[in-house]
Amino acid sequence: MNKQYLTGLWLVLLLFLATPAFSAAVPEEIVRQTSDQMLAELIDRKPELQASPGKIYDLVEHIVLPRFDFQRMSQLVLGKYWPRASDGEKEAFVKAFRQLLVRTYATALLNYSGQEIVYLPSHQGTDRNEATVNTQVQASGALPIPIDYRLHLNGEEWKVFDVSIDGISLVSNYRSSFASQIRRHNLSGLIEKLEQRNEQRN
Repeated sequence: MNKQYLTGLWLVLLLFLATPAFSAAVPEEIVRQTSDQMLAELIDRKPELQASPGKIYDLVEHIVLPRFDFQRMSQLVLGKYWPRASDGEKEAFVKAFRQLLVRTYATALLNYSGQEIVYLPSHQGTDRNEATVNTQVQASGALPIPIDYRLHLNGEEWKVFDVSIDGISLVSNYRSSFASQIRRHNLSGLIEKLEQRNEQRN
């Protein structure tokens, strides 16, 4: 991952940490509303989170998860290996991958320092069940970072299944990395490594 990609990853969580379900509301409206809510919460709780950084994990664990479709993300990340996996392996991978994302990027939320979020024209897919919300994050003295969110209509809720930061897809990035590990260690070996990594972060 390049530096700008890593810099932008915390904003993925920032924009989608929200408790309310907005049903089948317009995807861009979801991004705007959740962004405003989370910014307010980060500002209000900043002293508390700085004093006890570990609390950020509970915040992410209980609020961010409903906004993302980790099942679909996991399926896309594993690609051709998903149909070959057993039900137990699928369940274990989804759990480990979800925890990896939460643990990897949650602490970065503490770095928010007033960056401006600019909303660009968004569009829905031809089947109307997918949409892309385009944004840019602007910080003083730095080039804007484009962040594009891909959502799909899961039942009555729009959920995120991929994020592109500066043109780099989160799903594609992990798919390439995990594929090489699966070829070396097989899927069960990858799951074991993810679980070990997550355990070390606890």
